[in-house]
Amino acid sequence: MTRRDWSELPAAVRAAIENQCGSVTRAVLPDAGRNSDVSATLHTGGGHVLFCKGVRLDTPQARMHRHEAQVNPYLPLGVAPRLLWESEVDGWLLLGFEHVPGHHADLSPGSPDLPLVADTLHTIGGALTPSPIYAPRLAEQWARLAAWRRLAHDQDAEADEWVRDRLDEFVDREHRAFTAIDGDALAHTDLHPLNVLVSERARVVDWAWSRRAAPWVDAGLLVLRLIGAGHTPPAAERWADDVVPAWSSVGEQLRTDFAVAVLGVWHHMARVSPGPQRAPLVGVARRWVAHRLGDAAPLISVQQ
Repeated sequence: MTRRDWSELPAAVRAAIENQCGSVTRAVLPDAGRNSDVSATLHTGGGHVLFCKGVRLDTPQARMHRHEAQVNPYLPLGVAPRLLWESEVDGWLLLGFEHVPGHHADLSPGSPDLPLVADTLHTIGGALTPSPIYAPRLAEQWARLAAWRRLAHDQDAEADEWVRDRLDEFVDREHRAFTAIDGDALAHTDLHPLNVLVSERARVVDWAWSRRAAPWVDAGLLVLRLIGAGHTPPAAERWADDVVPAWSSVGEQLRTDFAVAVLGVWHHMARVSPGPQRAPLVGVARRWVAHRLGDAAPLISVQQ
């Protein structure tokens, strides 16, 4: 999705935003973000700063943004920006959030951000278990995709021998994972560094993909991000063990099943929607699965 600059927005959309926050004197686009038609930090003539994002209502992203607006009032104070207003005008959905200063989280070994991320993850888990609001179930979403089963039905499409040799096992593990990840906690499901802003605390943004799931799911997904930031798989798991009690109670087989299921989702996405961010994610997931299986995965080979 190509984001629009402030000056490129329809006049009615700019007017609707300024009706909510006052005259906009400067709009700063973020370095990252692909799911909004417009997203910007807005500075107003009254000295206020806020973050605004919006989508056209005729796009698939509109449902995600509406879901994020519904979830926001239930999120813990201090660990997620507050939704200040919501507006619909001329076929657009617009959301205005409090501005959250900070840098994107550094998850590398020894980073001073890690204890702050741990505190926030602990707070979120306690406040959102059980989920205070209805949300779609992650288990149902993954089961509909059934990435490894889908690939097993068309094995000729898979050129990677390491994957082909394990397809039957991966299908079985994926199926078990669908049951294991089901639960009544509200999980963010997309806790990568760009969605965590750190200043005096760590705040989590972009809850559009939040789903009901087991209370350990965010910790398990963060294990992958830690591996991608330079932690070894055992060190990443130990970090999560110390932070999230629910994850520390997850058994060895289930951890492997979960790692295999995530690899399936990311492997599928890299095949059907390739992009520069896909292959590194698949490579990280392969490393974790290889560690869990006690073997060595060769270098990634994703058909583009």
